[in-house]
Amino acid sequence: MSRRPGNPARRFADGGSLPFVGSMHSKSRSSPLLSIGLLVVGAILLIGYLYSGSGGRTSDREALGNAEGGVSCTSEVQRAIPILKKAYGDSMRKVLHVGPDTCLAVSSLLREEDTEAWGVEPYDLDDVSANCKSLVRKGLVRVADIKFPLPYRAKSFSLVVVSDALDYLSPKYLNKTLPELARVSADGLIIFSGHPGQQRVKVAEMSKFGRPAKFRSSSWWIRYFVQIGLQVNEPAIKKFEQASLKKSYKPACQVFHLQSHD
Repeated sequence: MSRRPGNPARRFADGGSLPFVGSMHSKSRSSPLLSIGLLVVGAILLIGYLYSGSGGRTSDREALGNAEGGVSCTSEVQRAIPILKKAYGDSMRKVLHVGPDTCLAVSSLLREEDTEAWGVEPYDLDDVSANCKSLVRKGLVRVADIKFPLPYRAKSFSLVVVSDALDYLSPKYLNKTLPELARVSADGLIIFSGHPGQQRVKVAEMSKFGRPAKFRSSSWWIRYFVQIGLQVNEPAIKKFEQASLKKSYKPACQVFHLQSHD
């Protein structure tokens, strides 16, 4: 007959350091139900961790950004798609996304019913996934310098959504880029921009973006929109706020809704 290992709790009790443990019966054994219960709780916590966040699925790049304390407004676009559909309705039928990691946003938009989507990546596509390569081959995603005119006709898209990209442009280039984004949209321009004080880009990526992100306040943006002749889309703002309230959605980035050029 095998010898049962000594009970460490009993040894502590004999030493007098833990009287509470010493009061436990030395021959008591853990219940099998307790072990099963612990396994179930552990499994639930693991599943909750893996599927936490928006949509229950997080890409490797998003996870890296979150771990480093950075904020990706392109990821915020993905979270906001149901809210945008409520606010813009049929205008979500033909969407152009402009910004880093546009393949992520385009893929999410294409999963929506009755929505076509295209993307413009302002920077080089590095270490892209097979899905992103497929979008490029199909002509749905392209690389283009947004400091120059976009290769699209006026009002080519019902909506243009831009994220992360404008925070890296100086006013000199914003003067050209923002009117150009409004030109190719028919029903509106939506801008996702970082809040002042947010962390965005790693030092290693400075060579890619050319300059650190400059996060401007909402008052700065509003004044700038007026300065270059862009009108705020008040009806869209109200619908977006109402949909956000119903869904308990709180964007991690600033969201601006602008009218297209007539």
